[in-house]
Amino acid sequence: MNKARKAEIARLIESGDWLHVAGSRRNIKEHDYYKVVSDLLGLDEVQQLKDFRHHIVTNRFQHSLNVSYYNYRLCRLLRLDAESAARAGLLHDLYDYDTKHYTSGVHSLRHSAYHPMVALERAEAIVPINDRERDMIVKHMWPVTPARPKYAETYVLTFVDKYCAVIEFLLPQPKRLRTWVKKRRSDRKERRREKALMRTISV
Repeated sequence: MNKARKAEIARLIESGDWLHVAGSRRNIKEHDYYKVVSDLLGLDEVQQLKDFRHHIVTNRFQHSLNVSYYNYRLCRLLRLDAESAARAGLLHDLYDYDTKHYTSGVHSLRHSAYHPMVALERAEAIVPINDRERDMIVKHMWPVTPARPKYAETYVLTFVDKYCAVIEFLLPQPKRLRTWVKKRRSDRKERRREKALMRTISV
């Protein structure tokens, strides 16, 4: 992609005419997925997720959008309820507190168990939620949390949520990934040299 095209996409993103997800260069406003969630995207409660950092390098809105889109695509491929998957994906992290602040305090529930309940309560207050969407929102942290998913769509969401966390962390930081890989290789070489030296000394 040349500089002019990147600048044009950046302008469209800034104006709100382009909506993107991590790992894709397409404008998802032109995808059939968008029709399923456009009403949710217009809600203040969803837009306010942009104010919260998430997974270090992104914000909670972008993470939720990533999960929603890939959840929709995968569930449609598997002939599951893709519409519920898209909507639950967008609402699964609809909590309105700072994660770092919560985890630094003393609470009766860990953040991993608490935030899905908050997200469900807030989602139910703003839009109708069906049983599948409810299960996906409140159990998306499985197996970290013990309650097992009831629906296949929930299992898909738990996988997609973790997948998106990984790509969100790695895609914007290829230099960090390359540095990490080089360091691992260098460390392995150093250990092999040390072992060879020890064998030589012991002979």
